[in-house]
Amino acid sequence: MECYFDNAATTKVSDAAIKAMDTVMSRDFGNPSSKHIKGMEAERYIKDAASAIAASLRCKDKEIVFTSGGSESNNMALIGAALAHKRDGDHIITSSFEHPSVYNPLLSLEDFGFKTDFAPVDSLGHIDLEKLVDMVTDKTILVSVMYVNNEIGAVQDIAAISKAIKSKNPKVIFHVDAIQAYGKFSINPVKEGIDLMSVSSHKLHGPKGCGFLYIKDGVRIKPLIYGGGQQKDRRSGTENVPAIAGLKVAVDEVYTGFDERINRLYELKTDFIRKVLDVPGAHVNGVFEACPDLEETVRRTAPHIVSVSFDNIKAEVLLHALEEKGIYVSSGSACSSNHPGISGTLKAIGVPDKLLDSTLRFSFCGENTHEQVDYCIECLKELVPKYARFSRR
Repeated sequence: MECYFDNAATTKVSDAAIKAMDTVMSRDFGNPSSKHIKGMEAERYIKDAASAIAASLRCKDKEIVFTSGGSESNNMALIGAALAHKRDGDHIITSSFEHPSVYNPLLSLEDFGFKTDFAPVDSLGHIDLEKLVDMVTDKTILVSVMYVNNEIGAVQDIAAISKAIKSKNPKVIFHVDAIQAYGKFSINPVKEGIDLMSVSSHKLHGPKGCGFLYIKDGVRIKPLIYGGGQQKDRRSGTENVPAIAGLKVAVDEVYTGFDERINRLYELKTDFIRKVLDVPGAHVNGVFEACPDLEETVRRTAPHIVSVSFDNIKAEVLLHALEEKGIYVSSGSACSSNHPGISGTLKAIGVPDKLLDSTLRFSFCGENTHEQVDYCIECLKELVPKYARFSRR
């Protein structure tokens, strides 16, 4: 049995999205900036995608800017907002366990005179709101917070964070990395007080190399890419129309029958956690292991991500042992796999040092089944004692 449990890294592109992309590449292949009918046909795909996304967020079509994916969206939001508001201040705040595509752009801004503070999180991955607000000053221009942590599935109370920071400094721009949240939650940027929000297509069964940045009407950012002035000068360059068409289809699909699909994911996640805790030496990160109502606890987290540490086993060893059984998982953020090291997320939530290099991430999608969960647990019960025994020698 093959079990793809690495959906937080990337998802399989849906058949309907592939079909839409093929149509654009083979038939409606015009440049959307061209004035003839082929160009207008291509431009229609972009407008339709913006309308579909805007409908899902209850925002305006013009507030959607298409990008090459989550990393570009985060860079565009952070660097663009910081440079646009430099006269107002030089202080930025984020959390202690953000994705590298947030953390590294903020480090790069130090070269331009900006400084960043990092708000701590608790053992469940929730930001210490009181300490975050204490960090806000009249020089704070930007706060960036991840909606769903990509390694442990912790969910932040975005509306409460926005209200608290803006009560102290109304001028603060609030950026949200929603790359693991969009398609898993019903997000309303206006109600939740979000000014900038990043999303990636390939996390919701759309194609890689595509995403978008929500920019609240009236929020200023400097563009990172200059050229022909596409997308109202906010992001120049000929748009990736096939990928945008695929993203539009993925958005339509992911928000159709939304509640039923998310409930299934939560049931699958609860089933997995309950059973993986029977594996010798397994520890689930970011949830209460001994909660009397596991299902209620799981519902406070993202529906698709589970982080599990195993005693006395290197994560990479167990990852490849599972791979031989046809089970595909991750040993952390796929985007940081080219720069291996100890997870900042696991350190931030207080995972013991001995488990930092012994943690796997299991992440689900709507195509996964309880039968696959049972097979995975069966393999873990076989492999974990075996490799733990070798490790102790």
